[in-house]
Amino acid sequence: MAKIELQGLVKDYGKTRAVHGIDLTIKDGEFVVFVGPSGCGKSTTLRMIAGLEDISDGKLLIADEVVNQREPKQRNIAMVFQNYAIYPHMTVGQNIGFGLYTAKLSKAEKKKRIEETGQILGLEKLLDRRPAALSGGQRQRVAIGRAMVRDPVAFLFDEPLSNLDAQLRSQMRMEIKSLHRRLGTTIVYVTHDQVEAMTMADRIVVMRDGHILQVGTPTDLYENPRDVFTARFIGSPSMNMVDGTIASGVLSTDGAQVEGLTLPAHQGKVLVGVRPHDLMVTDDVDGAGLSARGEVEAVEPLGSETLVHVKLGASQIIATAPGRVVPPIGSTVSLKAEANSLYLFDAASEKALGRA
Repeated sequence: MAKIELQGLVKDYGKTRAVHGIDLTIKDGEFVVFVGPSGCGKSTTLRMIAGLEDISDGKLLIADEVVNQREPKQRNIAMVFQNYAIYPHMTVGQNIGFGLYTAKLSKAEKKKRIEETGQILGLEKLLDRRPAALSGGQRQRVAIGRAMVRDPVAFLFDEPLSNLDAQLRSQMRMEIKSLHRRLGTTIVYVTHDQVEAMTMADRIVVMRDGHILQVGTPTDLYENPRDVFTARFIGSPSMNMVDGTIASGVLSTDGAQVEGLTLPAHQGKVLVGVRPHDLMVTDDVDGAGLSARGEVEAVEPLGSETLVHVKLGASQIIATAPGRVVPPIGSTVSLKAEANSLYLFDAASEKALGRA
Protein backbone atom coordinates (compact mmCIF):
# COMPACT_ATOMS: atom_id res chain seq x y z
CA MET A 1 0.00 0.00 0.00
CA ALA A 2 1.16 3.53 -0.65
CA LYS A 3 0.27 7.19 -0.52
CA ILE A 4 0.22 8.92 -3.92
CA GLU A 5 0.89 12.65 -4.20
CA LEU A 6 0.36 14.89 -7.22
CA GLN A 7 2.23 18.17 -6.88
CA GLY A 8 1.54 20.70 -9.63
CA LEU A 9 1.16 17.90 -12.19
CA VAL A 10 1.11 19.14 -15.79
CA LYS A 11 0.68 17.35 -19.11
CA ASP A 12 1.28 19.09 -22.43
CA TYR A 13 0.78 17.67 -25.91
CA GLY A 14 2.75 20.11 -27.99
CA LYS A 15 1.14 23.51 -27.41
CA THR A 16 -2.01 21.98 -25.93
CA ARG A 17 -2.19 21.66 -22.15
CA ALA A 18 -4.31 18.67 -21.14
CA VAL A 19 -3.70 18.81 -17.37
CA HIS A 20 -3.16 22.17 -15.66
CA GLY A 21 -0.92 21.82 -12.61
CA ILE A 22 -3.18 19.76 -10.37
CA ASP A 23 -2.48 19.03 -6.69
CA LEU A 24 -3.88 16.04 -4.84
CA THR A 25 -2.90 13.65 -2.05
CA ILE A 26 -4.35 10.14 -2.16
CA LYS A 27 -4.01 8.53 1.24
CA ASP A 28 -2.63 5.06 1.83
CA GLY A 29 -5.47 2.56 1.34
CA GLU A 30 -7.92 5.14 0.01
CA PHE A 31 -10.37 4.53 -2.87
CA VAL A 32 -10.32 7.70 -4.98
CA VAL A 33 -12.41 8.12 -8.12
CA PHE A 34 -11.65 10.67 -10.85
CA VAL A 35 -14.84 11.65 -12.63
CA GLY A 36 -15.67 14.04 -15.43
CA PRO A 37 -16.71 14.20 -19.10
CA SER A 38 -14.61 12.87 -21.97
CA GLY A 39 -11.50 14.98 -22.53
CA CYS A 40 -11.36 16.41 -18.99
CA GLY A 41 -7.89 14.95 -18.27
CA LYS A 42 -8.83 12.15 -15.88
CA SER A 43 -7.41 9.26 -17.95
CA THR A 44 -4.31 11.30 -18.79
CA THR A 45 -3.74 11.86 -15.08
CA LEU A 46 -4.14 8.13 -14.42
CA ARG A 47 -1.66 7.28 -17.17
CA MET A 48 0.87 9.71 -15.70
CA ILE A 49 0.55 7.94 -12.34
CA ALA A 50 1.06 4.61 -14.12
CA GLY A 51 4.08 5.88 -16.04
CA LEU A 52 2.41 5.39 -19.42
CA GLU A 53 2.54 9.16 -20.10
CA ASP A 54 5.50 11.44 -19.47
CA ILE A 55 5.00 14.21 -16.92
CA SER A 56 5.53 17.66 -18.48
CA ASP A 57 5.95 19.46 -15.16
CA GLY A 58 5.37 18.97 -11.45
CA LYS A 59 6.09 15.97 -9.26
CA LEU A 60 4.53 12.57 -8.71
CA LEU A 61 5.35 10.85 -5.43
CA ILE A 62 4.51 7.24 -4.54
CA ALA A 63 5.27 6.23 -0.94
CA ASP A 64 7.06 9.59 -0.46
CA GLU A 65 9.47 8.96 -3.36
CA VAL A 66 9.53 11.03 -6.57
CA VAL A 67 8.88 8.63 -9.46
CA ASN A 68 8.71 11.00 -12.45
CA GLN A 69 11.55 9.24 -14.23
CA ARG A 70 10.75 5.66 -13.21
CA GLU A 71 9.51 3.16 -15.75
CA PRO A 72 6.00 1.68 -15.18
CA LYS A 73 7.39 -1.66 -13.98
CA GLN A 74 9.53 0.14 -11.38
CA ARG A 75 6.53 1.79 -9.72
CA ASN A 76 4.91 -1.47 -8.51
CA ILE A 77 1.49 -0.27 -9.65
CA ALA A 78 -1.04 -2.47 -11.44
CA MET A 79 -3.45 -1.13 -14.04
CA VAL A 80 -6.78 -2.58 -15.18
CA PHE A 81 -7.95 -1.34 -18.58
CA GLN A 82 -11.36 -0.84 -20.17
CA ASN A 83 -10.91 -3.59 -22.77
CA TYR A 84 -9.64 -6.27 -20.32
CA ALA A 85 -6.40 -6.80 -22.35
CA ILE A 86 -6.33 -10.53 -21.61
CA TYR A 87 -4.74 -13.05 -23.97
CA PRO A 88 -7.25 -15.30 -25.80
CA HIS A 89 -4.76 -18.15 -26.37
CA MET A 90 -3.97 -18.46 -22.65
CA THR A 91 -6.07 -20.07 -19.93
CA VAL A 92 -7.52 -18.03 -17.07
CA GLY A 93 -4.73 -19.23 -14.79
CA GLN A 94 -2.04 -18.33 -17.33
CA ASN A 95 -3.56 -14.89 -17.81
CA ILE A 96 -3.70 -14.25 -14.07
CA GLY A 97 -0.12 -15.42 -13.66
CA PHE A 98 1.26 -13.46 -16.61
CA GLY A 99 2.40 -10.63 -14.32
CA LEU A 100 4.58 -13.12 -12.44
CA TYR A 101 6.47 -14.16 -15.60
CA THR A 102 9.62 -12.25 -14.62
CA ALA A 103 9.13 -12.54 -10.85
CA LYS A 104 11.84 -14.38 -8.95
CA LEU A 105 9.45 -16.89 -7.43
CA SER A 106 9.42 -20.66 -7.50
CA LYS A 107 6.93 -22.46 -9.72
CA ALA A 108 5.08 -23.66 -6.62
CA GLU A 109 4.85 -20.12 -5.19
CA LYS A 110 3.53 -18.75 -8.50
CA LYS A 111 0.90 -21.50 -8.63
CA LYS A 112 -0.12 -20.75 -5.05
CA ARG A 113 -0.57 -17.05 -5.78
CA ILE A 114 -2.62 -17.77 -8.90
CA GLU A 115 -4.90 -20.16 -7.01
CA GLU A 116 -5.32 -17.75 -4.07
CA THR A 117 -6.16 -14.89 -6.43
CA GLY A 118 -8.62 -17.08 -8.35
CA GLN A 119 -10.32 -18.03 -5.10
CA ILE A 120 -10.67 -14.41 -3.96
CA LEU A 121 -12.29 -13.50 -7.30
CA GLY A 122 -14.48 -16.61 -7.57
CA LEU A 123 -12.51 -17.93 -10.53
CA GLU A 124 -11.01 -21.02 -8.88
CA LYS A 125 -13.14 -23.42 -11.00
CA LEU A 126 -12.35 -21.55 -14.24
CA LEU A 127 -8.53 -21.48 -14.14
CA ASP A 128 -8.22 -24.01 -16.98
CA ARG A 129 -10.71 -22.30 -19.29
CA ARG A 130 -9.89 -19.86 -22.06
CA PRO A 131 -11.35 -16.31 -22.12
CA ALA A 132 -13.71 -17.13 -25.00
CA ALA A 133 -15.67 -19.38 -22.63
CA LEU A 134 -16.15 -16.59 -20.05
CA SER A 135 -18.77 -13.87 -19.59
CA GLY A 136 -17.83 -10.20 -19.71
CA GLY A 137 -17.85 -9.97 -15.93
CA GLN A 138 -15.63 -13.03 -15.59
CA ARG A 139 -13.16 -11.62 -18.12
CA GLN A 140 -12.98 -8.40 -16.12
CA ARG A 141 -12.28 -10.46 -13.00
CA VAL A 142 -9.40 -12.13 -14.85
CA ALA A 143 -7.97 -8.71 -15.69
CA ILE A 144 -8.28 -7.68 -12.04
CA GLY A 145 -6.68 -10.97 -10.97
CA ARG A 146 -3.67 -10.39 -13.21
CA ALA A 147 -3.21 -7.04 -11.46
CA MET A 148 -3.76 -8.50 -7.97
CA VAL A 149 -1.34 -11.40 -8.26
CA ARG A 150 1.65 -9.07 -8.37
CA ASP A 151 0.77 -7.64 -4.92
CA PRO A 152 1.09 -4.01 -6.09
CA VAL A 153 1.18 -0.94 -3.83
CA ALA A 154 -1.77 0.55 -5.73
CA PHE A 155 -4.38 -0.38 -8.34
CA LEU A 156 -5.29 1.92 -11.23
CA PHE A 157 -8.63 1.31 -12.98
CA ASP A 158 -9.36 3.04 -16.31
CA GLU A 159 -13.13 2.84 -16.93
CA PRO A 160 -13.08 -0.93 -16.35
CA LEU A 161 -16.86 -1.46 -16.42
CA SER A 162 -17.90 0.54 -19.47
CA ASN A 163 -18.07 -2.56 -21.71
CA LEU A 164 -20.47 -4.39 -19.39
CA ASP A 165 -24.27 -4.30 -19.40
CA ALA A 166 -26.11 -2.42 -16.65
CA GLN A 167 -26.71 -5.44 -14.39
CA LEU A 168 -23.10 -6.62 -14.60
CA ARG A 169 -21.82 -3.10 -13.98
CA SER A 170 -23.83 -2.93 -10.78
CA GLN A 171 -22.55 -6.33 -9.67
CA MET A 172 -18.92 -5.53 -10.50
CA ARG A 173 -19.10 -2.20 -8.66
CA MET A 174 -19.93 -4.04 -5.48
CA GLU A 175 -17.30 -6.71 -6.13
CA ILE A 176 -14.52 -4.15 -6.64
CA LYS A 177 -15.59 -2.24 -3.53
CA SER A 178 -15.66 -5.49 -1.53
CA LEU A 179 -12.22 -6.39 -2.89
CA HIS A 180 -10.89 -3.04 -1.72
CA ARG A 181 -12.22 -3.65 1.78
CA ARG A 182 -10.48 -7.03 1.92
CA LEU A 183 -7.15 -5.95 0.46
CA GLY A 184 -6.93 -2.40 1.85
CA THR A 185 -4.85 -1.36 -1.17
CA THR A 186 -4.82 2.18 -2.57
CA ILE A 187 -7.14 2.40 -5.59
CA VAL A 188 -7.32 5.19 -8.17
CA TYR A 189 -10.34 4.72 -10.42
CA VAL A 190 -11.35 6.70 -13.51
CA THR A 191 -14.90 6.84 -14.85
CA HIS A 192 -17.32 9.16 -16.63
CA ASP A 193 -20.20 7.48 -14.76
CA GLN A 194 -21.14 9.47 -11.66
CA VAL A 195 -23.15 6.51 -10.30
CA GLU A 196 -19.92 4.47 -10.17
CA ALA A 197 -18.20 7.38 -8.45
CA MET A 198 -20.96 7.87 -5.87
CA THR A 199 -21.29 4.19 -4.97
CA MET A 200 -17.61 3.24 -4.84
CA ALA A 201 -15.44 6.17 -3.77
CA ASP A 202 -14.08 7.21 -0.42
CA ARG A 203 -13.43 10.54 -2.16
CA ILE A 204 -14.37 11.84 -5.61
CA VAL A 205 -12.20 14.14 -7.72
CA VAL A 206 -14.29 16.16 -10.20
CA MET A 207 -12.31 17.27 -13.25
CA ARG A 208 -13.11 19.61 -16.11
CA ASP A 209 -10.82 20.86 -18.89
CA GLY A 210 -7.70 19.59 -17.13
CA HIS A 211 -8.50 21.25 -13.80
CA ILE A 212 -9.71 19.79 -10.50
CA LEU A 213 -12.95 21.55 -9.58
CA GLN A 214 -13.73 19.85 -6.27
CA VAL A 215 -12.57 16.97 -4.11
CA GLY A 216 -14.70 15.41 -1.39
CA THR A 217 -16.76 12.49 -0.17
CA PRO A 218 -19.76 11.50 -2.32
CA THR A 219 -22.11 12.99 0.27
CA ASP A 220 -20.15 16.25 0.47
CA LEU A 221 -20.14 16.74 -3.30
CA TYR A 222 -23.83 15.90 -3.57
CA GLU A 223 -24.90 18.21 -0.77
CA ASN A 224 -22.32 21.02 -1.10
CA PRO A 225 -21.27 21.50 -4.73
CA ARG A 226 -18.99 24.51 -5.23
CA ASP A 227 -20.10 25.26 -8.80
CA VAL A 228 -22.80 24.58 -11.37
CA PHE A 229 -20.76 21.95 -13.22
CA THR A 230 -20.24 19.80 -10.10
CA ALA A 231 -23.84 20.32 -9.01
CA ARG A 232 -25.16 19.05 -12.34
CA PHE A 233 -22.58 16.30 -12.84
CA ILE A 234 -23.03 14.68 -9.42
CA GLY A 235 -26.51 13.27 -8.95
CA SER A 236 -28.92 11.59 -11.35
CA PRO A 237 -31.03 13.05 -12.87
CA SER A 238 -28.99 16.26 -13.04
CA MET A 239 -29.83 19.21 -10.82
CA ASN A 240 -32.39 21.60 -12.30
CA MET A 241 -31.27 25.19 -12.84
CA VAL A 242 -33.81 28.00 -12.89
CA ASP A 243 -32.80 31.48 -14.07
CA GLY A 244 -33.24 34.20 -11.47
CA THR A 245 -32.23 37.71 -10.41
CA ILE A 246 -31.51 39.19 -7.00
CA ALA A 247 -32.26 42.90 -6.79
CA SER A 248 -32.63 44.94 -3.58
CA GLY A 249 -32.73 41.78 -1.52
CA VAL A 250 -35.53 40.20 -3.56
CA LEU A 251 -35.19 37.05 -5.68
CA SER A 252 -37.31 36.72 -8.81
CA THR A 253 -37.17 33.69 -11.08
CA ASP A 254 -38.30 32.60 -14.54
CA GLY A 255 -41.65 30.88 -14.14
CA ALA A 256 -41.43 30.10 -10.41
CA GLN A 257 -42.13 31.79 -7.09
CA VAL A 258 -39.51 31.66 -4.34
CA GLU A 259 -40.43 32.79 -0.82
CA GLY A 260 -39.01 32.81 2.67
CA LEU A 261 -35.32 32.48 1.77
CA THR A 262 -32.31 34.09 3.41
CA LEU A 263 -30.49 35.56 0.42
CA PRO A 264 -26.75 36.24 0.12
CA ALA A 265 -25.38 39.77 -0.24
CA HIS A 266 -25.42 39.49 -4.01
CA GLN A 267 -26.90 41.58 -6.79
CA GLY A 268 -27.59 40.43 -10.32
CA LYS A 269 -28.36 37.24 -12.19
CA VAL A 270 -28.31 33.92 -10.38
CA LEU A 271 -29.20 30.30 -10.98
CA VAL A 272 -31.50 28.57 -8.51
CA GLY A 273 -30.65 24.88 -8.27
CA VAL A 274 -33.00 22.15 -7.11
CA ARG A 275 -32.56 18.40 -7.49
CA PRO A 276 -35.41 16.50 -9.21
CA HIS A 277 -35.91 14.31 -6.12
CA ASP A 278 -36.52 17.46 -4.03
CA LEU A 279 -38.97 19.01 -6.51
CA MET A 280 -42.29 17.28 -5.96
CA VAL A 281 -45.49 17.17 -8.00
CA THR A 282 -48.06 18.16 -5.39
CA ASP A 283 -51.14 20.28 -4.78
CA ASP A 284 -49.69 21.54 -1.48
CA VAL A 285 -47.53 24.50 -2.60
CA ASP A 286 -47.88 26.68 0.52
CA GLY A 287 -44.94 27.76 2.68
CA ALA A 288 -41.34 28.81 2.12
CA GLY A 289 -39.42 27.46 -0.84
CA LEU A 290 -39.94 27.25 -4.57
CA SER A 291 -43.35 26.71 -6.11
CA ALA A 292 -44.37 26.66 -9.75
CA ARG A 293 -46.89 25.46 -12.30
CA GLY A 294 -45.92 24.08 -15.67
CA GLU A 295 -46.96 21.90 -18.60
CA VAL A 296 -45.97 18.22 -18.62
CA GLU A 297 -43.81 17.45 -21.67
CA ALA A 298 -42.69 13.89 -20.86
CA VAL A 299 -42.94 11.28 -18.10
CA GLU A 300 -40.64 8.43 -17.05
CA PRO A 301 -42.42 5.85 -14.87
CA LEU A 302 -39.72 4.03 -12.86
CA GLY A 303 -41.90 1.92 -10.56
CA SER A 304 -41.14 3.44 -7.17
CA GLU A 305 -41.39 6.97 -8.60
CA THR A 306 -42.19 8.85 -11.78
CA LEU A 307 -39.90 11.49 -13.26
CA VAL A 308 -41.98 14.31 -14.74
CA HIS A 309 -40.47 16.66 -17.34
CA VAL A 310 -42.13 20.04 -17.02
CA LYS A 311 -41.85 23.19 -19.16
CA LEU A 312 -41.08 26.09 -16.83
CA GLY A 313 -40.60 29.47 -18.44
CA ALA A 314 -38.06 29.09 -21.25
CA SER A 315 -36.56 25.87 -19.89
CA GLN A 316 -37.49 22.29 -19.01
CA ILE A 317 -37.06 20.89 -15.51
CA ILE A 318 -37.54 17.46 -13.97
CA ALA A 319 -39.73 16.82 -10.93
CA THR A 320 -40.71 13.66 -9.03
CA ALA A 321 -44.16 12.16 -8.52
CA PRO A 322 -45.13 8.99 -6.61
CA GLY A 323 -44.71 5.79 -8.61
CA ARG A 324 -48.39 5.26 -9.41
CA VAL A 325 -48.92 8.90 -10.37
CA VAL A 326 -48.36 9.47 -14.11
CA PRO A 327 -49.57 12.93 -15.17
CA PRO A 328 -50.88 13.07 -18.75
CA ILE A 329 -48.69 14.74 -21.38
CA GLY A 330 -49.91 18.30 -21.90
CA SER A 331 -51.52 18.59 -18.47
CA THR A 332 -50.56 21.32 -15.99
CA VAL A 333 -49.06 20.32 -12.65
CA SER A 334 -48.02 22.18 -9.50
CA LEU A 335 -44.49 21.77 -8.17
CA LYS A 336 -42.98 22.41 -4.74
CA ALA A 337 -39.46 22.32 -3.27
CA GLU A 338 -38.67 23.13 0.35
CA ALA A 339 -36.41 26.09 1.06
CA ASN A 340 -33.60 23.97 2.54
CA SER A 341 -33.32 21.99 -0.72
CA LEU A 342 -32.48 25.02 -2.88
CA TYR A 343 -29.02 26.12 -4.07
CA LEU A 344 -27.91 29.52 -5.36
CA PHE A 345 -25.15 30.09 -7.92
CA ASP A 346 -23.79 33.25 -9.51
CA ALA A 347 -24.90 33.12 -13.17
CA ALA A 348 -21.70 34.69 -14.51
CA SER A 349 -19.01 32.74 -12.61
CA GLU A 350 -21.23 29.69 -11.94
CA LYS A 351 -19.76 29.56 -8.42
CA ALA A 352 -21.93 28.62 -5.46
CA LEU A 353 -23.38 31.44 -3.37
CA GLY A 354 -24.40 29.03 -0.63
CA ARG A 355 -27.52 27.10 0.22
CA ALA A 356 -30.72 29.12 0.06
